[in-house]
This record gives sequence, C-alpha cells and structure tokens, in this order.
Amino acid sequence: MKAKLTRSRSNRMLGGVCAGLGTYLSIDPTFVRLIFVILALADGIAFLIYIALWILVPQEQAVGAGSEPAVQVTPADLARRVGQLGEEAGQALSRPNPQAGLWLGGALVVAGGVLFLRSLGITWLSWLDFDVLWPLLLVLGGLVLILRRREES
Repeated sequence: MKAKLTRSRSNRMLGGVCAGLGTYLSIDPTFVRLIFVILALADGIAFLIYIALWILVPQEQAVGAGSEPAVQVTPADLARRVGQLGEEAGQALSRPNPQAGLWLGGALVVAGGVLFLRSLGITWLSWLDFDVLWPLLLVLGGLVLILRRREES
C-alpha cells in the first residue's frame, strides 16, 4: 500500500511540507528543500506552492490518532486549515529548527554570490544566468539522486 502524502511532524523546518514530500517520494527531504529554495530564488513560485501544500496536505497523525483523509475540500475545513497555518507558522517561528538558520544563511550566500558575479559583467560568466543555471542545477540534482539510489541498492 502506497503511503499517503502528509506533512511531517518530526522533521520540519516550517510546515513539514518538504519533509513530507521527501518521505512520500522516498528521497532525502534535503533535496526537496533545495528544490524549493532554488524555485523561490528563480521566480518565487515555490512560495505559493509551499503555502498551498501547507493548507491542502494534512499533518501526519500522532501515534494512535485516527487518520484524516488526504485532502478535504469543504469550505469549513479549508478555513480551519488556513487558521491552523497561522498557528503553525507562529509556533515554527517561535521555536525554529536549529538548521533553519543554516539553510537561510546558505540560500542568502548563494543568492548574493550569484547576483554579485552577474553584476561584474564578466563575459565568460554569462552561463550564470538562471535561464542556463536552472536546467544545470536540475540535471545535477537528478544525477545526485540516481547515484544515491545506486549506492543504497
């Protein structure tokens, strides 16, 4: 039986979306987080996707608790989940994951480095444009996933 997509309670940095996706897809949540960061830096769509998944995907149940359907679409339930989003965001910000600062700092260093190098106007760094860099990062990420799978099996 295929596991249901849920947001993680234990391995979360903010809402547990990336850890839940990583578990569901059987990949390291770090790669999912990295993809969300890259998408957020590239065009910002990752932020909207993350918020939508935070609202639509239920949180994994505590041990012994009843199971909740994967997606409920009633307006009352949607309103309840939006309210929970605010509460969970407040909790996550008041007790941040110790690695969250490391992730944010790393993302800022990478983004600042890319913007700095692009502003230098060096001709041979024209590949640093996101139109070229983004597909390259996707290929590299895919290769890393394939190599990790090979090592595990």
